Amino acid sequence: MLTEEAETVALRALAFVAADERRLRGLLLRSGIDFETLRARADDPAVLAGVLDHLLSDETAVLAFCEQEGLEPTTPARARALLPGGPSSRHLP
Repeated sequence: MLTEEAETVALRALAFVAADERRLRGLLLRSGIDFETLRARADDPAVLAGVLDHLLSDETAVLAFCEQEGLEPTTPARARALLPGGPSSRHLP
């Protein structure tokens, strides 16, 4: 998976989360940003990483997202690893 693909998965996850008021409210509370900021920064890789972090905190949501989107259940975690703060995004000394 390439970084661009990871960002696409995260954008799809954002749409999935935003479609459910409870999940969206949880994302906003957990991230500390408001809806307008989320909307304005939806293409920011750091924000997308946070969306995937939120999704990955709920296995039921991950499975529902993957089923809806036709993705393997490991796809969100693989995508998260490529975004800021993920293990693949860190530089080793």
